Amino acid sequence: MATLLPDGWRELGVTGAALREIETLARLADALPDAYTVYHAVHWTNLERGFAVYGDIDFAVVNRAGDLLLVEQKSGFLEESPDGLVKHYAQMRKSVPQQIARTVQALRAKLSQRPHCDGVHVDFLLYCPDYLIRCVESAGIPADRIVDSRRRDHLATVIATLLPPGEPGNRAQEVHRFLRDVIQLEKDVSALIGRARALVTRVSGGLAHWARRLEFTPFRLRVTGTAGSGKTQLALAEYRAALERGKRPLYVCFNRPLADHILQIAPAGGVIVTLHMLCDLRVRAVGETPDFTRADAFAWLATRAAELPVTQAWQFDTVIIDEGQDFTAEWRDLVLRHAKPDGRVLWLEDPMQNLYGRPPVALPGWVNLNAPGNYRSPRPVVRLLQSLLPEGIEMEAAGPLHDAGLEVLVYKDATDLKEQVKEAIRLCLAAGFKRGEMALLSFRGREHSLLFPHTRLGPHGLRTFTGGYDLLGHPQYSEGELLLETVYRFKGQAAPAIILAEIDFESLDDRSRRKLFVGATRAMMKLVLVVSARSAQVLIEA
Repeated sequence: MATLLPDGWRELGVTGAALREIETLARLADALPDAYTVYHAVHWTNLERGFAVYGDIDFAVVNRAGDLLLVEQKSGFLEESPDGLVKHYAQMRKSVPQQIARTVQALRAKLSQRPHCDGVHVDFLLYCPDYLIRCVESAGIPADRIVDSRRRDHLATVIATLLPPGEPGNRAQEVHRFLRDVIQLEKDVSALIGRARALVTRVSGGLAHWARRLEFTPFRLRVTGTAGSGKTQLALAEYRAALERGKRPLYVCFNRPLADHILQIAPAGGVIVTLHMLCDLRVRAVGETPDFTRADAFAWLATRAAELPVTQAWQFDTVIIDEGQDFTAEWRDLVLRHAKPDGRVLWLEDPMQNLYGRPPVALPGWVNLNAPGNYRSPRPVVRLLQSLLPEGIEMEAAGPLHDAGLEVLVYKDATDLKEQVKEAIRLCLAAGFKRGEMALLSFRGREHSLLFPHTRLGPHGLRTFTGGYDLLGHPQYSEGELLLETVYRFKGQAAPAIILAEIDFESLDDRSRRKLFVGATRAMMKLVLVVSARSAQVLIEA
């Protein structure tokens, strides 16, 4: 099966021209082998340029060698004029051959200016699934580069004929990088821990697209963004850009699971750590070994690291602080002193995800950027949370899913809790989600959870973090298909379907609001809340 980028196109509820292109994507995904990658822009965030990848081109097919076949799709009726095929729009008519020729020529010119891309072969194909061309000779396009309604079932075969699979080479990497930049693709780090599923999204007009286009000196940018606004995508884009410039980036976050995941999907080079991992590296670099058996081990680690001078080896061209709402002022200073004076520094935070009650740190003189749009969560989830947000906190529903599943199950006691969680799993499975696409999150900490003592719930094996790491530093998990985590550890990540269970509180205090916010915003497509009877009553009254 071919790789299609961006992902998530199957879940879109679209109509019109976008629907026809979704149908084409399904055809290509099923018929093309894994030697091909198809870039498209039929995506909910592609706001500025309609549904074209480049100019008037709808799809760009890349083989293993990095050669390109550009596919222009023309749905509906076409006019066969003496000058070739013509497409009528609302108040204009356009020559199809001229459109394609201009776009192909422009793309070839841009590729020739990129390193290692000057020899890339660029071909084209016209696909008109609704129209039968009567006089192919006068279409203005070679007949072997036209797939009309009579040959639409052979689209993949024609593509493979014009663009053979090719042999892998270094040039392909540069071509993929070029196309990724054209449609502003960034990896979405909201994949499940330990699975490194390469979900991608294009946040057009979002942080990864436009925040990096700001220019000021020194570059000190504080981004206050709600869940799903693209903060960590921005962090990954900044990290990658530093490496491509030959610079050294440092990425520091608070949560170890998030650092582990970023380490798996980020390009090689630079340093990716939590705050205490950074301190551990600094202390060990001078020959000291931390004693983690002492009660104040982590406090000692931070204090000792702050005492060490920052040599040139520990200075970075780009410093990115993620989950800034979890940092103290002391930790802020400890990390920022690793930035070169002329380096780029980003501070990313979401006040609503502050689960530890730490006051916001001061960053005097920094440029502030607010990003209230949630592009990830289903809109019904956002609307639910909007009613619970404290005054002064904003979150806008900017995601694509208008009627995605949001369900609430109420449990009476511990025994009923297990039954309702099993029902929640059943609802997700019935909606088409696989166990590997779901995450079961406990509203309570691991020590107080009624779910973590179980290794199975009915036929479902639970996959939990063992607390250990392998020789390469990768986290180790128990056997099981369904991930069970706490809200605390899953912060910063997401899954297509989330079951947020063990929601129990007497009153909706600030801490409960924040935990509910964090857990609910992990859902990309479906959210099931498993709530105690007393908490359900509180939520109804709220």
